[in-house]
Amino acid sequence: MVAIGGLLVVASAASAQGTFDIPAGATFSQDKLARIGEFFRKEIADKKIPGAIVLIQQHGQPIYSRFFGVRDVATNEPMTDDTIFRIHSMTKAITSVAAMTLVDDGKLALDDPVSKYIPSFATVKVGVEEKTDNGDSALAFTPLKRPITVRDLLLHTGGMPYGFYGDSLARKVFGAANIYVGDFDNAEFAERIARLPLAEQPGTLWDYGYGTDILGRVIEVVSGQSLLAFEQDKLLKPLGMTSTRFFVTDPNQTRLIAKPMPGDADFKVGFESEPDIFRKWESGGGGMVSTMADFSRFAQMLLHGGTLDGRQYLRPDTFADMARDHIGRESGVARDDLYFPGDGFGFGLGFAVRTEPGNAKPPPPGSLGELKWDGASGCYFIIDRKQDFFVVLMQQTPSERQRIQQTLKRLIYEALEN
Repeated sequence: MVAIGGLLVVASAASAQGTFDIPAGATFSQDKLARIGEFFRKEIADKKIPGAIVLIQQHGQPIYSRFFGVRDVATNEPMTDDTIFRIHSMTKAITSVAAMTLVDDGKLALDDPVSKYIPSFATVKVGVEEKTDNGDSALAFTPLKRPITVRDLLLHTGGMPYGFYGDSLARKVFGAANIYVGDFDNAEFAERIARLPLAEQPGTLWDYGYGTDILGRVIEVVSGQSLLAFEQDKLLKPLGMTSTRFFVTDPNQTRLIAKPMPGDADFKVGFESEPDIFRKWESGGGGMVSTMADFSRFAQMLLHGGTLDGRQYLRPDTFADMARDHIGRESGVARDDLYFPGDGFGFGLGFAVRTEPGNAKPPPPGSLGELKWDGASGCYFIIDRKQDFFVVLMQQTPSERQRIQQTLKRLIYEALEN
C-alpha cells in the first residue's frame, strides 16, 4: 500500500510495472478513474490549487470529464469548459504544427538555414566557456560549424537556451540580456536573440529555449502574416478553437481567466505578461491562452495523426516525422541534466516521444510512442495512439504542477484494464 497524492492505493512492483506499455485494446475502469476525483478534491481542500479540469477521451468519446474547484478563489466562479488558461509551453505544440503545414505546402524546408528568413542569424557565434590565466571562466566566441536550421528550432538543438534557470555562462548571458524590455514584436525579439552567443554548436545538445519563438518569426516571414493570423487561418478556425489566442482582448471575457492561488503566482519563466493586457509580442514558445473546449480539439487532431472531422491538417508522413524521436543515441544530440522530456522519452518535432521504459524501476507509466508536453502553468497533454486516447489537464499552479501531473498520469494508467 502506497500513498499517491494523499491517497492510499494498493500497488505492487508487478502491478506498477504493468502500467507501462499495456497491450493495445485496454479499457478504463470507472471505479479506478474515481480516484482522480478523490485526488483533486483533496488538493483543493488542502488549498494547493484553486481547481482543475481533466478530460480523458478514448475512441472519440469522453471517458472521464470532470471540473474541480474554482477558476479564481477571489471570485469563487467554478471551472467551466470555456475557462481560459495560460498554457505557456503547450503553445510550442501549436506553433510546431503550424510550421509543419508550411513544410507540407512546400514553402518551408526543415533543413533551411534560419538565416534564409532572418538574415541576422548568419553571423551568430557560439560562446565557449574557457579558463583565463587567473583561473576564472570566460566566454570565447567561435564560428558556427554549420548553420542553425528550421529543424533545430523545432528540436531545441539551436543553442538558444532560456536564461532564467541554469548557471552556465552562456545561460547567464541570455538571462542578463534584457530581451524582454519594452513592447516588442516577433521581428524585434528575433533580432535580440540573434545578437546573443549560442550556448553550443547547433545540433549537438537538446537545450530547451527560444527556438520555438524564433520559429514563430520564421512562420511570419514565410507566410506574410502575423503568427496569430496564420495560425487562425491554418489551424485554429478550422479546428473550431475560437478562444485560443495570445491575449484576451474582450473585457467581457476577462472573468473567464483562471488564476493560480494567491501565493503561487510566479510562473518562473523570466517574463510574465498578464493575458488581458495586449502586447505586440506573440510568443510562439509560450504565449497562448486556451480552453479545454479548444485544446481538446487540437489533442484529438494529434491523436488522429493530423486529421479531424474529415479535414487533413498534416500529411500522414509529415505527422509521422513529427511523432518520431529525432535525438536518439545515433543522432549525435546529447542530453544534459536539464532534459525536460524525462525518463524514457526522446523528442520529436515539437513534443516529447516515449521511446523506451527508461531507467526507473518500475518504469513510469505510459505507452511506447506516446506524445506529451506541458507548460509552466501546469497545463498538460498526453496523446496515447496505442490505446487511442488523449488526456488534457488544465490548471494554473506553477509550484505543484509536476507532482500533480505525475500523480494524474499514474492514476490514469492504473485505471486501464485489458
